[in-house]
Amino acid sequence: MRRLAPALPSPCEVCRRWTGAGVCDPCLARFAPPLCRCLRCAIGMPGREPEPAPQAPVCAACVASPPPWRRAVSAVDYGFPWDTLVAALKFRNRPELAGTLSRLLEQAVVAAESRTPGWPGADLVLPVPLAPARLAARGYNQAWELARRVSQALGRQADSTWLQRPLHTEPLPGQTRQARARSLEGAFMVDPTRRTALAGRHVALVDDVLTTGATAREACSVLLRAGAGSVELWTLARTPEPCSTSSSSIPKSPPTPET
Repeated sequence: MRRLAPALPSPCEVCRRWTGAGVCDPCLARFAPPLCRCLRCAIGMPGREPEPAPQAPVCAACVASPPPWRRAVSAVDYGFPWDTLVAALKFRNRPELAGTLSRLLEQAVVAAESRTPGWPGADLVLPVPLAPARLAARGYNQAWELARRVSQALGRQADSTWLQRPLHTEPLPGQTRQARARSLEGAFMVDPTRRTALAGRHVALVDDVLTTGATAREACSVLLRAGAGSVELWTLARTPEPCSTSSSSIPKSPPTPET
C-alpha cells in the first residue's frame, strides 16, 4: 500500500505561525487551557484542573434541574478564537476546519472517559441533525463533520441518519430559554427503521456549541424515548456564564507572528 506523505506545514488558524497542526501549541496553551467543568453541563467551574470521579463537580443549576443527558463534554469555552473558527466552519464554507477542531473534542472525550472508568463508553456517535432546507443551503452539517472524525479516531460507530430533523425551526439566538424549547418541540425524530437497533445503546450526541442546551435537550429526550440506554453530549465549545473570567471567554488579540 502506498504510504501517505506527512502533513505539510500550514499557518496556525489563530496566530498564522507555521505549524504542523491547524492550531499551534502556544495558541492551544493560551486559548485552550484545561478547565474544571461541570460533569452534567460542561460549564466552567472554580479550579483549573478537571477532577476525577467521584469528585467530578456538578454545578448548582444541574443539581437543581439535571439535564436529560448523562454527561456533557466540551473542549473549550466559546470565545476568541474558537467563536471565529466555529463561524468559519458553519457559515463560511470551511468544513476542513473540522479536522483541526475535532482533535480538540477527541482529546476532551478521552480525558472525560478516563475520569469515569466505571461508566460504559458511548458506542454510537450521532450528530445533531440539520433540517433538510438548512442542510441543502449549507451543503454540509458541521456537527456531522465533527462527529465522523471524532468517532473514527475513537473507534466508535457513527451515523448521520439515525436522528433526523424533519421540521425547520427559526434560528434560536436571542430567544429566551422557554421560547427555544417551544420552537423545538417535535423538531427531531429517530429513523423508524432504527428504533429496535437503538434499544439500550449508549449514544454520544455531537454538536458544535452548547449554549442554553435547548436543542440538545429536545434531541436527547427523543433518543431516550426511542429506547437509548443513555446519552452523552459532546460539543466542541461551551458558552461560559456571562460573568465568567475564564481564559477563553475574554476576547484577546492573537499573538504577533514571528518573522
